[in-house]
Amino acid sequence: MTAATGTVARTASALRARILDGALAPGSPLREVELARSLGVARHTLRAALLVLAHDGLVVREPNRGARVATLGPDDIRDLFRLRAAIEGEAARILAGQAEPASAQNALQALAALPADAPWSAVADAHAAFHHALVAAAGSPRLVRAHETIDGELRLYVTGLRGAYGTAGSLVPQHRDLLRAIAAGTPADAAAAMRAHLEATLPDLLGAASAAAVREPAATAAP
Repeated sequence: MTAATGTVARTASALRARILDGALAPGSPLREVELARSLGVARHTLRAALLVLAHDGLVVREPNRGARVATLGPDDIRDLFRLRAAIEGEAARILAGQAEPASAQNALQALAALPADAPWSAVADAHAAFHHALVAAAGSPRLVRAHETIDGELRLYVTGLRGAYGTAGSLVPQHRDLLRAIAAGTPADAAAAMRAHLEATLPDLLGAASAAAVREPAATAAP
């Protein structure tokens, strides 16, 4: 990795954290001059970082309008839920009746180890790591690739749980129960457990998406 590439990666990471922590709200315009100054980087570095985040689904770039933080509306949430249910449900089906994957156990321990005041970006990263570990443990490269394509949106998706859960610790019991259900169940039971796990948070996510849609016009209208 060159020095320039490393600077772009660090800038993208800093912006990603601001988005996932809520410092940059959904729909917020991303003004290059202000952001470059606050991050201490050149504008060309910032633009490269924004391209990285646009590829990840966290930023939307529009011709002649610049960039803004991506927004997941209710329809987007439902669509992501269906895709996650298909990918992660199949992974659960494959893993049914087997010992709990060590990688998923380790990811769950990392989630549980986060302090109560951990930034939500750290919670989103740990949560994503758990679900990625489960999919990877199924041993299907195509499932893994499909899951990787929604990585950025998955993290943005989880920002909708911040108001309902608040801390990493409150997410741990349901993920521990999910691991146990997959290990103890038949393929059909394991897939159903995954679907139920994802459905349990859907009302909170849809509520957060609807609230964000109400706030977005004010954010995008800012000069």
